[in-house]
Amino acid sequence: MKNGKKPTRHQKGIIKLSGLNPENWLIYKANGDRLSLVHRYTGTTRKVFKE
Repeated sequence: MKNGKKPTRHQKGIIKLSGLNPENWLIYKANGDRLSLVHRYTGTTRKVFKE
């Protein structure tokens, strides 16, 4: 599992807009236009694009 960090308030808003629950996702990479997420319990990964 990748080591994730707690999302900031702004990042939580982006995660919520993509239809995910921000309480269950951690940030392991934050590029300029993309957030790479890892699920807190299962370890699955996703990429979310900022709009």
